Amino acid sequence: MKLDVIKLDGGKAGSVELDEGLFGLEPRADILHRVVRWQRNKAMAGTHKVKTRSETSYSTKKIYRQKGTGGARHGDRNAPIFRKGGIYKGPTPRSHAHDLPKKFRKLGLCHALSAKLKAGELVVIDAAESDGKTGALARQVKNLGWKRALIIDGAEVNEGFAQAARNIEGLDVLPSMGANVYDILKRDTLVLTKAGVEALEARLK
Repeated sequence: MKLDVIKLDGGKAGSVELDEGLFGLEPRADILHRVVRWQRNKAMAGTHKVKTRSETSYSTKKIYRQKGTGGARHGDRNAPIFRKGGIYKGPTPRSHAHDLPKKFRKLGLCHALSAKLKAGELVVIDAAESDGKTGALARQVKNLGWKRALIIDGAEVNEGFAQAARNIEGLDVLPSMGANVYDILKRDTLVLTKAGVEALEARLK
């Protein structure tokens, strides 16, 4: 399938042939959901922690005698039944990551690209190059109507373009190896350079 290519100033720059196997799939929400869940779980710090009864700061002395009080039998105040006592089976530091096959992760990325194309939210530009001036790039982005956009370049991002885009709200720039399902779906517009299209096709075929 063919898609028009534009320049950052809005001018036309020909067209590009997109691979049907990457951009022509019928997007499946279940696949996208599983890949995003895998990504977010892997990114979780997992540092949540509570104190058990061996870590709370009360005395370990038996609080009153075993018999004759008319109350329940207790040991120390660290028991989970008491206020500010230890927590029973609470969260401890751990990894939330789980496995997902490489083929499934690759398939998820293909479905994310197809979803953007089907929704009309995929734009291909000739090249992502700039002299490093944020103001000039911000004006171009505004004229193109991109409010929340992700730009994916080839193997490397142009240094001047990355510097210019750094302070523009809602604009993210990634090399092709950094392309991922979560970031693609999070943004309203997906912008690929010609080099980015080639790199993604080489990576996902």
